[in-house]
Amino acid sequence: MNSGASTLRDFTLSSGRVIHFYSLAVLEQQAGIDLQLLPYSVKILLESLLRNQSHPAYTPEQIENLVKWSPSADSDEAGEFPYLPSRVLLQDFTGVPCVVDLAALRAALARAGQDPAKIEPEIPVDLVIDHSVQIDEYRGQDAFQLNLDKEFERNHERYVFLRWGQGAFKKLSVLPPGLGICHQVNMEYLASCVGCNKDADGRDVAFPDTLVGTDSHTVMINSMGVMGWGVGGIEAEAAMLGQPIPILTPKVVGCKLTGALPDTCTPTDIALKATQVLREKGVVGSFVEYFGEGLDSMTVADRAPIANMAPEYGATMGFFPVDAATIDYLRLTGRTDEQLELVETYCRKQGLWRQSGDPDPNYSDVVEINLSELEPSLAGPKRPQDRLLIKNVGHEFHKSLTAPVGPSGFGMDESRLDDTASAGEFGILKHGDVVIASITSCTNTSNPTLLLGAGLVAKKAVEKGLKVPAYVKTSLAPGSRVVTEYLKNAGLLPSLEALGFQVVAYGCTTCIGNSGPLQPEIEEAIQKADLNTAAVLSGNRNFEGRVHPLTKTNYLASPPLVVAYALKGNVGGDLLKDPIGQDPEGKDVYLKDIWPSRQEILSLLADANNPELYRKMYDNIVTSSPVWNKLPEVKSPTFTFDEDSSYIREPSFFDEFGPDTSAPVDIEEAHALLYLGDFITTDHISPAGAIPVPSPAQKYLNEHGVEKADFNSFGSRRGNHEVMMRGTFANIRIRNLLVDREGGYTRHLPSGEEMSVYDAAIRYDQENRNLVVVAGKLYGAGSSRDWAAKGTFLLGVKAVIAESFERIHRSNLVEMGVLPLEFSEGETAAGLGLDGTETYSIGGISEGLSPHKQLPVTVTKADGSTSTFNALCRIDSAIEVDYVVHGGILQYVLRQVMAEK
Repeated sequence: MNSGASTLRDFTLSSGRVIHFYSLAVLEQQAGIDLQLLPYSVKILLESLLRNQSHPAYTPEQIENLVKWSPSADSDEAGEFPYLPSRVLLQDFTGVPCVVDLAALRAALARAGQDPAKIEPEIPVDLVIDHSVQIDEYRGQDAFQLNLDKEFERNHERYVFLRWGQGAFKKLSVLPPGLGICHQVNMEYLASCVGCNKDADGRDVAFPDTLVGTDSHTVMINSMGVMGWGVGGIEAEAAMLGQPIPILTPKVVGCKLTGALPDTCTPTDIALKATQVLREKGVVGSFVEYFGEGLDSMTVADRAPIANMAPEYGATMGFFPVDAATIDYLRLTGRTDEQLELVETYCRKQGLWRQSGDPDPNYSDVVEINLSELEPSLAGPKRPQDRLLIKNVGHEFHKSLTAPVGPSGFGMDESRLDDTASAGEFGILKHGDVVIASITSCTNTSNPTLLLGAGLVAKKAVEKGLKVPAYVKTSLAPGSRVVTEYLKNAGLLPSLEALGFQVVAYGCTTCIGNSGPLQPEIEEAIQKADLNTAAVLSGNRNFEGRVHPLTKTNYLASPPLVVAYALKGNVGGDLLKDPIGQDPEGKDVYLKDIWPSRQEILSLLADANNPELYRKMYDNIVTSSPVWNKLPEVKSPTFTFDEDSSYIREPSFFDEFGPDTSAPVDIEEAHALLYLGDFITTDHISPAGAIPVPSPAQKYLNEHGVEKADFNSFGSRRGNHEVMMRGTFANIRIRNLLVDREGGYTRHLPSGEEMSVYDAAIRYDQENRNLVVVAGKLYGAGSSRDWAAKGTFLLGVKAVIAESFERIHRSNLVEMGVLPLEFSEGETAAGLGLDGTETYSIGGISEGLSPHKQLPVTVTKADGSTSTFNALCRIDSAIEVDYVVHGGILQYVLRQVMAEK
């Protein structure tokens, strides 16, 4: 196989510009293998291998292996290969710790007497500040500005730090607060679909736009044919610094979409159905590609919610290939005619263009969804894959109240079903009352038909004289300023505002847990009667304790349904048959009376499909915030960390760093810090929302002069490892089976004392004891947050033993030097007779680690009896072995940089 250079070809755009590219068609001829029916995503990976052959991590053998991809191939057959994305996307919750780590790497280089500027991103990095705004103010015309002002006030120190990073790192671009959600900005502005760079000879070389992002919903960009997925911050940092991401040859599952969506349904219904079907199928670690005639009638905006929820169905990606709909989207969002021509010409020449009637690619497996069979739905009450038909929601909610505690149960005693509590002027509250109704999140606000649909529901409701109950906290937090403009142009914003859906922010808000406080009387009533109140949001995650500490039931719904449930005020009953409210004359009004037809929505699309609107909103976006521009700007290659800061501290990862590695050792007599069940999410492990009182994090902040009113959130404190390690396993809804209560508590062994997880970890450290975590299936599901792994590492945990791991968290653990171990197929902790009180000795490490090595685990019970089982070490590639040997990926990268001449 050649080095890749012999596949270089060119074409000429109508402007006369000559574009060079590494031709898959030429590779096909040279290899003598038909590549036409390869999945589109595999072709993109193949092009990357061709183009990057000059990089030392790339070899011709990798091309030879990947061209042989077949549906039946096991990942090990083609093995591991490197992946270098063309850019990196960050949001501020994960972006701040990334920049903190880069600053710490520079500080370590400076201490070693080397040039700190050697730590510099090699590819473009865009950081969009969208996760920090909280909904303090709502139902007022000044809500947006007041929330933005409070955001800057709370996060001044963090934002000054990011201003430093913006100046210190040449390829880091920071988009200030108040402009949009990173994934919607990525679609509307940052993504090119096909990029173009100058090579060493000055030629324009085109390539597929690819990226990784430090948010798991980076995959929303898959809707427009861009390859990208979420990774942990530490993996993103390595990619920035030119370290290829190791990936195994993917299993590619095809999801065939047939039929057409009924008028009563929305694109959200497709996303929730795909999430249910694909989670049941089991696609963790796989690429999912959508195909079939169902795509012919879908716009990119329709595809976006489906791609966005790939983390919820467990896939690495939910990929839609480039087609005519992609070009339409690029045009309506204001991209240039030359860019449109480049995308279509390049994709056609590379076999990356989807066209109706083309043969279906070969896939490892196929599932099918008939769009015509869908019915209106939402998902909950605790997991996004638990889809419910609207007609069944009320019945299922009431059943969940008394069902055993679990994904669909709350374990309430039947004697409490009629409990109520007075919330003063806000009325009498009962179970099922909707106290939060939020149109929020990138998932749905990127789709104009969904937002216009919500506006039409509001308009018809206002015309009928309907009102939203006062106890419902309503909010509109679009992912882009464009949304507000087209709602204004369509004449729908006043109706939304009349129902309390004023624009409160352009950020993630409720979906990330920044829903803000409820009115004091409402919070007091909920707590007094221990009511099971609800949130209905157009988001992608509804994990326990995420949306708001006091909403036990959380439903994911389309924006029009958010408005409908806000009007109804309760999730009980039948939304389709029961009155949604009464008009001023007392006449019942039903959902069908205010639900818009598809034709009504489409008639308003011209207001949204306006290229000039997008060009105007994104013109000079980086410098468009006067408040941001006034922040102090420190010009220095290194950052001066303040030891008294409660927001930005130099992390302790390099405290004992030296030029040489130490040999890995076996883990002897480790205690279980936690013994957990199934589906422990990264929200459980490292919550992003409110800092609970009392808690170790609260105690630390109080000791450092920070009062409760200024706590902000865990997400905003990720630049301070002292806060974050105290917040690890501190979710108010986590259930550690070593203790008989919810929250971040555990039992210290062998003393038997109950205490916070943090306090126990510190005590174990003082006793020089090793620690492990024992868990069930899908450990680490959810967000890509690397602090779930960083915090685990800082608490002293050496290994996590689970039945299975979600993709990103497994990688994050390895990259922090924590071993992810899986029970053998069919074995569980309970099945092996484990209860978490044993000690665990893990052997086979000192002999040398290798990918997928079986390690013996010897368990010793309190009575001295022992047993041994084997666990699969989920170090999946050779480079990951190096990461563990070096103590983590950051240490590995730092030693690499220090060794450079």
